[in-house]
Amino acid sequence: MSKYDIIVLGSGPGGYVTAIRASQLGFKTAIVEKESLGGVCLNWGCIPTKALLKSAQVFEYLKHAEDYGLKVKDAEHDFDAVVKRSRGVADGMSKGVQFLLKKNKIDVINGFGKLKPGKKIDVDGTEYSADNIIIATGARSRELPSLPQDGKKVIGYREAMTLDKQPKKMIVVGSGAIGVEFAYFYNSMGTDVTIVEYLPNVVPVEDLDVSKQLEKSFKKTGINIMTSAEVTKVDTSGKGVKATVKTNKGEEVLEADVILSAVGIKTNIENIGLEDVGIVVDRDKVIVNDFYQTNIPGYYAIGDITPGPALAHVASAEGILCVEKLAGQHVEPLDYGNIPGCTYCSPEIASVGLTEKQAKDKGLDIKVGKFPFSASGKASAGGNKDGFVKVIFDAKYGEWLGCHMIGAGVTDMIAEAVLGRKLETTGHEVLKAIHPHPTMSEAVMEAVAAAYDEVIHL
Repeated sequence: MSKYDIIVLGSGPGGYVTAIRASQLGFKTAIVEKESLGGVCLNWGCIPTKALLKSAQVFEYLKHAEDYGLKVKDAEHDFDAVVKRSRGVADGMSKGVQFLLKKNKIDVINGFGKLKPGKKIDVDGTEYSADNIIIATGARSRELPSLPQDGKKVIGYREAMTLDKQPKKMIVVGSGAIGVEFAYFYNSMGTDVTIVEYLPNVVPVEDLDVSKQLEKSFKKTGINIMTSAEVTKVDTSGKGVKATVKTNKGEEVLEADVILSAVGIKTNIENIGLEDVGIVVDRDKVIVNDFYQTNIPGYYAIGDITPGPALAHVASAEGILCVEKLAGQHVEPLDYGNIPGCTYCSPEIASVGLTEKQAKDKGLDIKVGKFPFSASGKASAGGNKDGFVKVIFDAKYGEWLGCHMIGAGVTDMIAEAVLGRKLETTGHEVLKAIHPHPTMSEAVMEAVAAAYDEVIHL
């Protein structure tokens, strides 16, 4: 039986990053993967979707070339080629992970891993043991009873990335990150898209002002939006699909070629031996302490299967923290109040910390500043004036409580707020930090200036 210091089950951005950091710290490490290295993120999530969205963005530019004083005749898209490019990007990234694991002398064990008592893993009949086992099996598309997926007319995100042909009409159920990203992509390609959202606002976890702006921007591009709406049943017996949608006004039947179910995720915790080992699970999540140890010594869990946010960068951070603690390093628990969230539709969305409503619900005395990109020179020059930066500060101490952005490139800007909050910066310190001109990032400084009644360009 092969013996390791650490075996990681799952090779997504949680698993492979954990394995590499473990190897760097001197642990003899192996990783178990049943499918492709890189997991959902690299193969079916974060990376290939961004490739699709980039194609959509380039096509949008071509369609609006005249806005920039350019002439492009008969710009067309090749749906198959767009999908093929996306798959090529994903394959390249997966090969990159393979190289990194080999470089760090990590053994890759291909197959379905099942946990066993005594700190062992059975991989398709072969047993491996370790001093520590880290579970990072991730999650998949969640299915609703009223919306069973058949992979053809009712699909999840995997099928949405590799459809044989572009649908003329699509219904997207759910307006979280996955839903609005695919809604933007297919609408840009020319599909008639309708979003059905159960809650009163799209992207419901975001600040209300952000939700309203996205709805406004989406409607401007022709996306139909139904909020406070629920799909109660689907009929796939005909050529396309019919969805019965219940709203405040009654029931309505929508017809489409395909329905994309984007109603959240389901953790991959079935049949991996959790019950055999005695690991405690609550509401579909593995229960862990601040350093990701389960209730059974020697077994750890990170990423989507634990109670934290189901985000790739969170899984990576948790895995690094877990193995650094195992190595005896002094580490502090992750601050889950300072996790950035990003959505890559157009306009992009990025946020960290409290929304305005959450701050008010806590009874905090706050200062709120908002700067629209319509007043930004860089945004005007780039033709991307939709959106804004919104900041929230504690009125008494100047603590940066939250930052919410919607607009072009904001997913690359949010790190300023994350770092500022980590370093416990104040509003005045942000205001006095010189931001380069002309840039989109100036809007952060201007929003802070607005909060303190010092805004210049508004």
